[in-house]
Amino acid sequence: MAPPNLFTEIHSHNSLKEGVSTSRFSLSPKGEISVDGVTLLSDVPNNVKLSAFSSIPHFSDDDDSKPPDYMLKSVLSKSENGAFLGLSVREPQDRILNPIGKLLNRKFMSIFRFKTWWSTMWIGSNGSDLQMETQVILLQVPEFNSYALILPLIEGSFRSAIHPGPAGEVVLCVESGSTKVKGSSFSSCAYFHVGDNPYDLFRDAFAAVRVHLGTFRLLEEKTPPRIIDKFGWCSWDAFYLTVEPVGVWHGVKSFQENGFPPRFLIIDDGWQSINMDHEPPLQDSKDLTGLGSQMLCRLYRFKENEKFAKYQAGAMLKPHAPKFSQEEHDRRFKEMVALAMKKKAIKEEGGDDSGLPEATIIEYLKEEKGVKRGGLKALVNDLKAKFSGLDDVYVWHALCGAWGGVRPGTTHLDNKVCEATIAAGLEKTMYDLAVVMVVKGGIGLVNPSQAGDLYESMHSYLADAGITGVKVDVIHALEYVGEEYGGRVELARAYYDGLSQSLKKNFGGSGFIASMEQCNDFFFLATKQISMGRVGDDFWFEDPNGDPMGVYWLQGVHMIHCSYNSLWQGQFIQPDWDMFQSDHLCAEFHAGSRAICGGPVYVSDKVGHHNFDLLRKLVLPDGTILRCQHYALPTRDCLFENPLFDGKTLLKIWNLNKFSGVVGVFNCQGAGWYPEEHKCKAYPQCYKAMSGSVSSDDVEWEQKACTAEFRGADEFAVYLNKCDNLRLVKPKEQINITLLPSTFEIFTISPVHKLRKGSKFAGIGLENMFNSGGAIEGMECGCIGGLCSVKMKVKGAGKFLAYSSEKPGEVVLNGEKVKYEWTSNGILSFEVPWTGGESSDVLILIH
Repeated sequence: MAPPNLFTEIHSHNSLKEGVSTSRFSLSPKGEISVDGVTLLSDVPNNVKLSAFSSIPHFSDDDDSKPPDYMLKSVLSKSENGAFLGLSVREPQDRILNPIGKLLNRKFMSIFRFKTWWSTMWIGSNGSDLQMETQVILLQVPEFNSYALILPLIEGSFRSAIHPGPAGEVVLCVESGSTKVKGSSFSSCAYFHVGDNPYDLFRDAFAAVRVHLGTFRLLEEKTPPRIIDKFGWCSWDAFYLTVEPVGVWHGVKSFQENGFPPRFLIIDDGWQSINMDHEPPLQDSKDLTGLGSQMLCRLYRFKENEKFAKYQAGAMLKPHAPKFSQEEHDRRFKEMVALAMKKKAIKEEGGDDSGLPEATIIEYLKEEKGVKRGGLKALVNDLKAKFSGLDDVYVWHALCGAWGGVRPGTTHLDNKVCEATIAAGLEKTMYDLAVVMVVKGGIGLVNPSQAGDLYESMHSYLADAGITGVKVDVIHALEYVGEEYGGRVELARAYYDGLSQSLKKNFGGSGFIASMEQCNDFFFLATKQISMGRVGDDFWFEDPNGDPMGVYWLQGVHMIHCSYNSLWQGQFIQPDWDMFQSDHLCAEFHAGSRAICGGPVYVSDKVGHHNFDLLRKLVLPDGTILRCQHYALPTRDCLFENPLFDGKTLLKIWNLNKFSGVVGVFNCQGAGWYPEEHKCKAYPQCYKAMSGSVSSDDVEWEQKACTAEFRGADEFAVYLNKCDNLRLVKPKEQINITLLPSTFEIFTISPVHKLRKGSKFAGIGLENMFNSGGAIEGMECGCIGGLCSVKMKVKGAGKFLAYSSEKPGEVVLNGEKVKYEWTSNGILSFEVPWTGGESSDVLILIH
């Protein structure tokens, strides 16, 4: 079911053409872009123009792209809050770098691409502070307690991004991605929007862009994947490219037999039929141990590789099915890597490596003679038969098929290897082996006219095998190969249209996780159907570049990526905070953020290497989770601060449950983007204890209709999960906290309900779960005569915690009286047993 809309439905008879033709933004003859008379940009060049929202034509690709009536009415009623920026140049160009004014002495928070695929936040107060490939700028406008957004857009065959300029200049880069596609005049290559609530501002601005472009749909218009409120496991960190059926089987089994049934499984990279150009065209590559070796491989058939194709129905259900040792597997893998490195060194020195052993593939299954192969389909069937809770099995693939695309001549598709060319705007992004390898090998690009055929060929086979979704990676490699195909925008349109059609036909319209996609091309062109995507770089268990602090500082960086990116990416897709390893040194740090992120929780543990005590705080016995109602976002007082290396700011993220709010506080200090070297690095001088404060005002109660009324509460009960401390506070009252590096606290903030004169109650939830308040699914308070009652629906099991100013007369659980504890300071607790997944009925009677 699609999430409810958050737009105020305004009953108006205005049509799109009848919208407000004025704007709060203006461009003065002096060259100043202002909002309500407050200058945002000065020294605006003469070739830049500003237009009111309703003065610009708006588009819709097809009936599926038309905005809902309520959204259209809301956008039109607020259209004066927005304006489009356009520009013109004398000669048509494929890449235009045009200053749009100077940003001086005004705080901003921006989102920029630090790699081709990944974006993160950056703050400053001057246009020259901006980073290359900026996708979003949020400006602070304290003159009238408001905020303004600047969004580079797509227009026609061109896409825009923001770059820094000298002396405070903000530069708009408008590019097609092909020297054959040129333009000189644009009316809506960027968009400005103003609002007094930063979270409403993001929503309203992107709704206006959605109405304008008609090329995407917002999250609230779509159905998220059903994995959204479940626990899962991904194969990547256990096997990397050596993934095979026996290891997968034992990975699922390891969780299941310990009481944590994965409800979804992701078979990551390593299952496809791929090879390199120098290898036989119709055989699996046998040399995928070198660093980044898979990035030179191309898909040669749509079916699974031999490791999986050999699987015979029932093979893992037999009494003497192959066993699996993660330690032995890792040993063999290390030997393979060592052999590959030795061969590489010999070849680089011009030597002969023919005396060394041939590369091999790790396999554990032995085919029985006379028994038909079952392949991926038989494996999926057996997995679901053995592990009844396993609802979904996803597999990985790259947007273009494999990292290197599709190998020419091996399929029915028309394709060729295209040179991968990096746009100039990406030259100052972080070094990335993936980019180096893709550029080295090029991409076997299927003709865009056959993009739909590519995805139908892959996905229909997978769907028939019982695969219910795909994790699609390497998405923004597509911008590297637009030269011969009308540029990056037109190429993307063709590919994303084919992808959307296949997603609807083969995976129920929503079985999809987007990854390596964090660029505005993707969000504006690919998200008609896609409703979930990664909002952070990969979970790195340690710094691959060898930084001695890397095990620790990278974890905080990941949380900053996810929380700030969600401000804009969450308008399009359900934010996915990625997997983590439950036995990692910083596993609890990650678990705390995943508990309140609002998306699925999944891990990439090695087989048998788990922290079940930690997982028990995230996952219920049936493999579901206590998911928040929104997606986690930074609190207002963090928006223009740097929680990574300013030496003072704790990251605070807020979210909502049905009957409470939650604020997670994380000490992420000690790392971040280093512009001088174009990379993330440690700031060890900031890796220390930090102090901050939390109040009920940190929760954006109005972002969900079910919690909006809580803003008016006179008092709140606040539970600190890690400290196991419950206290009462007044609205705006601050609770001070100090956190050591890489530690956190979760505050469950519940409004206190007045039952009668002098009698008050607040439900907290299950204290044994990080997201305690997520356990309360229903709650009613009332009094008849001298008897007050609180009725609740509680999901999960463990110690239930509440505040009750009066000692209850009875606590009734599922129709039976139960023992409870109550202290004179109002702390009420009782045990809730596991009921097989059904919610427990709780009745508390207070005389």
